[in-house]
Amino acid sequence: MARPGSGARAAGDIVRTEFLPDPGAVAMRAAERIARIAREAVTERGRCALAFSGGATPWRAFRALVGEDVPWDRVHLFQVDERVAPSGDPERNYSRLAEGLIDRIAIPSANVHPMPVEEEDLDEGARRYEAILRQIAGTPPVLDLVQLGLGEDGHTASLFPGDAALQVVDADVAVSGLHNGRRRMTLTFPAIDRARCILWLVTGPGKGAALERLRAGDRSIPAGRVLRCRAVLLADAATRGIREPIFRREKK
Repeated sequence: MARPGSGARAAGDIVRTEFLPDPGAVAMRAAERIARIAREAVTERGRCALAFSGGATPWRAFRALVGEDVPWDRVHLFQVDERVAPSGDPERNYSRLAEGLIDRIAIPSANVHPMPVEEEDLDEGARRYEAILRQIAGTPPVLDLVQLGLGEDGHTASLFPGDAALQVVDADVAVSGLHNGRRRMTLTFPAIDRARCILWLVTGPGKGAALERLRAGDRSIPAGRVLRCRAVLLADAATRGIREPIFRREKK
């Protein structure tokens, strides 16, 4: 069954948003929120499952997260999406995640779960990754936090406009078509929507138009189709073309 691609948003259906002065401030606030959610999850359920995306803003947040109080021995790290590329390739999201965070914290290697994009059978790899998600986060898997970014074309994770992965509702992990010369492995809408918290990180003037469409609930873009009731969006002033720092919080 396909997921609807358009439709009017409900009254007041606006992602809770906080605008901060610059990407560094967004990264710091994100690190604080991620650390708090991790501590609460460990206290309440004995473990925490986080899923991170790629991009410049998350990479800053990873570095900031190194200095936060996080019970890493009880945390499991997953990927939201990954390019199909060899191990160590600089285009891999995991390369930056390892450099900025994993190699700098005391997390057991068994708690780190990179997407298996080097496998010859990518569909089988996606099924295996979903099995790991179920093993750690339950059946169906419920992640404590999924961190998302936003592309200028309105994509999020590796859910691109027009890609067949947008229609997947019977699996939590899928493989996309080619985008900029690479296929991707990605969490699907069901896996993302189940998360206890969805954390959007959006920075830079090029994201302004897509950001407004996301906040308006425009379901014609992939990002606009993500569940909104447990979502928080952190953005910098540049996304709105504002030069002077502003601080603004909006509730759904």
